[in-house]
Amino acid sequence: MNIGLYFGSFNPVHVGHLIITNHLLNSTDLQKVWFIVSPQNPFKKNQTLLNEYHRLHLLRLATEGDTRVKVLDIEFTLPKPSYTVTTLIHLEEKHPDHRFSIIMGSDSFQNLDKWKNYETIIKNYPIYVYIRPGFPVKNDIKANIVAIDAPLLEISSTEIRQMIKEKKSIRYLVPDQVKEEIERGGYYLK
Repeated sequence: MNIGLYFGSFNPVHVGHLIITNHLLNSTDLQKVWFIVSPQNPFKKNQTLLNEYHRLHLLRLATEGDTRVKVLDIEFTLPKPSYTVTTLIHLEEKHPDHRFSIIMGSDSFQNLDKWKNYETIIKNYPIYVYIRPGFPVKNDIKANIVAIDAPLLEISSTEIRQMIKEKKSIRYLVPDQVKEEIERGGYYLK
């Protein structure tokens, strides 16, 4: 089975993540998308991160009922910070019958050469790159990429967290069940 791995903090998950996922499943040869929740991205500050189990729960709520999607906590048991190459090796060992591809935005792709053991990643895994405004796809590292013009929304998890702090509505930016859980848990208010 051809599985796309969508790595991220998902802090919180929003409709932009879900629209990209749906578009990739509808318009590429990917049969499933597995969301990999990163407990600690080596490039991001930890202070702004909601607890990884809360982020995992929100992502599971957001994708509930979609059999094409799976949400994994695989990086929770691996050494921190989370390195994609380590997770890929672990997944290959656990699921030798699957083919894995990586999903990322063109903004992240521009920094791929700064990732730990990026040469191993580009040698062994196709990368589905969705184009983000202001970040053209430059493939100087000769990765095996599939550039995707996915429908994009100009929203970010950072903006959503700021709106929550300012007690503004995040309705329509996240699925309703995610919004309700964020409100119930008082997430991102501190």
